[in-house]
Amino acid sequence: MDAATITVLVNSFGEALVSVSQSLGVSVTIDKANVKPGVNAPGSRLAASVGFVTSDVQGTVAVMINEDSFSQYVAAMSGGMLKPDVNDPVALSVIGEFANMVGGHATMKVSSERIDLTPPQLFVGHEIKAVSFQGDSVKSFTVPFKVEGNGMVFLVLAIHE
Repeated sequence: MDAATITVLVNSFGEALVSVSQSLGVSVTIDKANVKPGVNAPGSRLAASVGFVTSDVQGTVAVMINEDSFSQYVAAMSGGMLKPDVNDPVALSVIGEFANMVGGHATMKVSSERIDLTPPQLFVGHEIKAVSFQGDSVKSFTVPFKVEGNGMVFLVLAIHE
């Protein structure tokens, strides 16, 4: 896979995360200095992973967040009606829906071809390290975003070659 395709995918998903967050009233900024290869999402407490497939490439994109970010997204998406409790399946579904929305926006940005998305899978734990396939044929990147306050959101893109 060429570098241009990887760049388009990383940029599309990154721009989608910012756009969706802003539409929800959550302020995020990319931490360009800490974009890194591999999975590097310290402090992640929750993650939602969505698979994607095009005619040329397949992979996964995971939205990994800490508890401060979880609180902000749950409040924003529920209008303050839900308590941000990691043991509440309804509150957890907010992160799955957020990942779905990011994936949907990214598919519109990559308009040159069709992208199919899988339903999101949710993960909860302490210091989640990885939610995507790893190996020699997989290129992965972590794009960190700072959320107002002490929040962090990590966009982890794993592309299968």
